[in-house]
Amino acid sequence: MKLCPKIILEGTRLTHKTDIAFALNEHPRIVGLRKYRYHSPLVSAEWCGFTNYPWGRGLINFEPHEEKLAMDTYQTWLTLFGQLRYYSWIVDRFHTSTQVYQSMQHGKNYDFSWLEGGLKALGFRLVFCNRTPESFAQARAERVKVSGKPSQYDDLQVFVREQEVMKQFVEASNLETLWVDISNDDVGGAVERIADWMEQTGGLYINTG
Repeated sequence: MKLCPKIILEGTRLTHKTDIAFALNEHPRIVGLRKYRYHSPLVSAEWCGFTNYPWGRGLINFEPHEEKLAMDTYQTWLTLFGQLRYYSWIVDRFHTSTQVYQSMQHGKNYDFSWLEGGLKALGFRLVFCNRTPESFAQARAERVKVSGKPSQYDDLQVFVREQEVMKQFVEASNLETLWVDISNDDVGGAVERIADWMEQTGGLYINTG
């Protein structure tokens, strides 16, 4: 059968979501054994495509006047996922990150039951990458070595609070969910746990029977 995994990775910054996403997108248990490297989709709601400057706004941190644009974009993604359902999709942050940001910054709670209903029908699974509060400091020390904007990691309590809010939205999600503790920064181990879960729960294939 054709491998068609669909995984949404959620979590605050410093939880290795992107590292895990890249690793999953090349893992033979997830996308098959490859003899050469080719372009499989790895997408993100974190792309700041609503503004013409770096670290601007997008699907997560849009302003109130951009709400229609954001919802239309989510509908577009859902349509595209459905049109290309027989393919693998790895998503690095999506609607849960939007719910968290908009709730914390604008006091608005978005009901994405319509979106989750469509995602669930297509076989999307949610992976929540999280870490203990005390482990954020070590993660920051490594990240600032390569970050283009290290100042965003000055206040770690921002991420701790965000993670607590995100837990509530993850628990309320209708998607099948795996919690992955990344406090030890073991990306390889996290990837294997996700692969095990996908295999054991039938998340790698589309049942056409």
